[in-house]
Amino acid sequence: MIEFHLDPRSGVPTYLQLAQQVRQAVRLGILRPGDQLPTVKDVVGALAINPNTVLKAYRELDREGLTEGRRGQGTFVASNASVVPPDGIGPVRAALQRWLRQARAAGLDDEAIDALIAETVRTGSTARAA
Repeated sequence: MIEFHLDPRSGVPTYLQLAQQVRQAVRLGILRPGDQLPTVKDVVGALAINPNTVLKAYRELDREGLTEGRRGQGTFVASNASVVPPDGIGPVRAALQRWLRQARAAGLDDEAIDALIAETVRTGSTARAA
């Protein structure tokens, strides 16, 4: 089951943060087709946010076809949601965890790490396109 986390400093609306976390969890194989998302009540209780915010995130995911609401049962990852096989993720995750330890040892905080990753992805994409 996914556990949502919010970053109030991000400037990203709460419902979009929730939706993005579900997308990422599906992409990484943390959530698989048929898995149930936390109930609106559970998310509201855990994050102290408005139920309409959670409903808006879930509706957006439904519109994308990533999830499907089942009346009286909850919201589930759609059976046709594409899941990345987790086989190759393990070694990459381990390497990333080593890198994060190095970054923190070098004195980088979360914002600096986010900025470095974003810049590296951006310049890496540009380098590949050239």
